[in-house]
Amino acid sequence: MQLRKMTLMFAALSAASLMMACDGGRTSLACSSDGDCIEGEICHPQAQVCVQTCTTNLDCPTSAKRCEALSGTGTPLICKCDTTPLCQGDTRVSDASTLSCSTSYSVCTDGTTPTPSGCTSDAQCAANQTCNTATKTCENRPAETTCSGSGQTTCSYGQYCSSSKCAPAPVAEASCENFSTGRPAWSSASSSGPVIYSVESTGYEVNSNKCAGATNPDAFLVRVRAYRTDADWPSSRAGLAQFFYVNTAARQFDILNEGLLLNFTRTSGNLKDAYFDTYLCRPSGSTTIQAGYFFTGGNPVCQQLRR
Repeated sequence: MQLRKMTLMFAALSAASLMMACDGGRTSLACSSDGDCIEGEICHPQAQVCVQTCTTNLDCPTSAKRCEALSGTGTPLICKCDTTPLCQGDTRVSDASTLSCSTSYSVCTDGTTPTPSGCTSDAQCAANQTCNTATKTCENRPAETTCSGSGQTTCSYGQYCSSSKCAPAPVAEASCENFSTGRPAWSSASSSGPVIYSVESTGYEVNSNKCAGATNPDAFLVRVRAYRTDADWPSSRAGLAQFFYVNTAARQFDILNEGLLLNFTRTSGNLKDAYFDTYLCRPSGSTTIQAGYFFTGGNPVCQQLRR
């Protein structure tokens, strides 16, 4: 009889402890590492809140009922929310009235969430986002739309038509030493300059007359493709301006004034799209070159080229 009483007492204490942990056990979901969360939770790397891990939807509470990958299609799996009212029924905090369902990460967040330290790759962002490595912020991935042709065609500014799908134009990563200083400020949401969407090697010339007198007179031949939205590209090179090459010392060279432009060609039927053939002399003691390009008002692009 005494044993039964003790068993009931421990059961009551355990239930009370569970209620305390689940309702009023903490005032915030904020975290900076997994160690700030309780067992069965991890610290969301961008939202910086504790989120529950899971294997199926059945493992998740009503406040966040979807068991999905934290980002992309990989692991870990976490419980994700759908609406703010459901988040406000989260029993993990003493006052859930301040919680809301993040539209970026689909997790319950509160006003005490610290500022994320920033992303360096798409894997650190939500499934519907990409990492802007220039600003180290996760941005919503544009809705995938079909297109035809080359350049911008029917895509949004900052995108280009790639394999019949609209894709984000390249942007130099924050680690690109070509733009370590003097990096052009560009945003697909607020800028309007020419957009570079491809930088590719088209050849390599040994003892090229283009680099005569240089320590290493070999030349990389590079084709840059870009579109503009304000007007057609000019019909002759005399109308071109504000097109720059940037080396790894972050020094900028005006491509036209330096004579680095070999020729350019407008796309037939789409005069806002064109490609520009340039050359770059091989750096001393190297068979590769890291090239930076940009048009004034446009996106900075960093590309590694190999012989």
